Amino acid sequence: MLGQTLREVSAALKQGQITPTELCQKCLSLIKKTKFLNAYITVSEEVALKQAEESEKRYKNGQSLGDLDGIPIAVKDNFSTSGIETTCASNMLKGYVPPYNATVVQKLLDQGALLMGKTNLDEFAMGSGSTDGVFGPVKNPWSYSKQYREKRKQNPHSESGDSDWLITGGSSGGSAAAVSAFTCYAALGSDTGGSTRNPAAHCGLVGFKPSYGLVSRHGLIPLVNSMDVPGILTRCVDDAAMVLGVLAGHDPKDSTTVHDPINKPLVLSSLADVSKLCIGIPKEYLVPELSSEIQSLWSRAADLFESEGAKVIEVSLPHTSYSIVCYHVLCTSEVASNMARFDGLQYGHRCDIDVSTEAMYAATRREGFNDVVRGRILSGNFFLLKENYENYFVKAQKVRRLIANDFVNAFNSGVDVLLTPTTLSEAVPYLEFIKEDNRTRSAQDDIFTQAVNMAGLPAVSIPIALSNQGLPIGLQFIGRAFYDQQLLTVAKWFEKQVQFPVIQLQELMDDCSAILENEKLASVSLKQ
Repeated sequence: MLGQTLREVSAALKQGQITPTELCQKCLSLIKKTKFLNAYITVSEEVALKQAEESEKRYKNGQSLGDLDGIPIAVKDNFSTSGIETTCASNMLKGYVPPYNATVVQKLLDQGALLMGKTNLDEFAMGSGSTDGVFGPVKNPWSYSKQYREKRKQNPHSESGDSDWLITGGSSGGSAAAVSAFTCYAALGSDTGGSTRNPAAHCGLVGFKPSYGLVSRHGLIPLVNSMDVPGILTRCVDDAAMVLGVLAGHDPKDSTTVHDPINKPLVLSSLADVSKLCIGIPKEYLVPELSSEIQSLWSRAADLFESEGAKVIEVSLPHTSYSIVCYHVLCTSEVASNMARFDGLQYGHRCDIDVSTEAMYAATRREGFNDVVRGRILSGNFFLLKENYENYFVKAQKVRRLIANDFVNAFNSGVDVLLTPTTLSEAVPYLEFIKEDNRTRSAQDDIFTQAVNMAGLPAVSIPIALSNQGLPIGLQFIGRAFYDQQLLTVAKWFEKQVQFPVIQLQELMDDCSAILENEKLASVSLKQ
């Protein structure tokens, strides 16, 4: 039951093959078993069981609220949840309990979804590994999969032991691990520069970033207001569409949301024929750092479309080489502005120094933020200085417009969807990942994803195949603004063609208790 898709389990609930409470308990016991993955910061067991009980009553009375009624979901810990601690994986917000729900959370609860808990991330969602939060790194469930383990046995150079576990990607790594390890059926992430698509690619999931303005940001603790969007992580495209149908729509509390551009409920038609489609391959995305394996899968995906009659053409996005620098300037500038609210006065952490207000501010922020966040605040404030503003911030805004225009031109040339890699390589071991600092890593890992955020377009990462090491590889489809449904329809066709294998975690479930014993010692030191 846990390995099924959201749609399948929804049908099982309606037919009474399983009750919401049984389903909830199965997920909770699996969350406990996979605790060592560190996917969850807070597990809301009591809340979920109470919601399951209410859902059960509705099913008994024949009054189910819809397809999500009784379905376990997880939410990244930078979405406000009423009565449940929301930390952004930072000391700054440890112990902060919001008085309200984010709009997207409320919409899911209104449909009867069960909130299993809040998932781990990089502090304030700044990072691409889910390794920099104050609660420690998230482990990729694929590290413990049969597929990866068997490949490692064949490789004489690999060290055995648990030190070779892989990162999930980030910053929504907790949400990706939670869905990938079967502890819930869908999870919310956020996506500012690729934070939903990157972990989806590394964890073998569908990671969907909606068009900017389609889904409300109210209650998502902001990183970069002009680029943030709530993202959706699921095991298949249909499930992502189902969740999007619930989340999309205008919200009076978020003035950047548009009035209903998509039909509800969102049902994807099955594309029988792709011959009318034109797929664009951006030539600038063929970079030297791209792994040869991903490059060949990208080519094979293009060939697949072509062999089925679609038109595949090379397109140019000429300003691509400037996008990562442009993104860095705009991202850090908005971060500096957004992080100003954490001053120790109204909520969150407050230091004990009472010499002066200034000293209290400074010490609070020093204790509350990690080096990564402080570094981005410093960068952003530098770009916003009066003498630098025109040269950096304003110039970056102009380049952002050129980047957005590149996409418009590509779509106007007759292209329906762009096909690109999601990441440069498959998931890497944690010990290798942390050799580089966060900023360098983010710049490398966001290379194919952040331009989409600057242009406000919808994009989805779809798992295509396992690498030679037995790890998932994802490709990204990019659509025109507010053509989210068309994008997902193409992605659904592609998903059906590639038949990505299911993660085999049986051994993980059996070995976990042993791993948990070894990890207890390690996790104690983390907590202090």
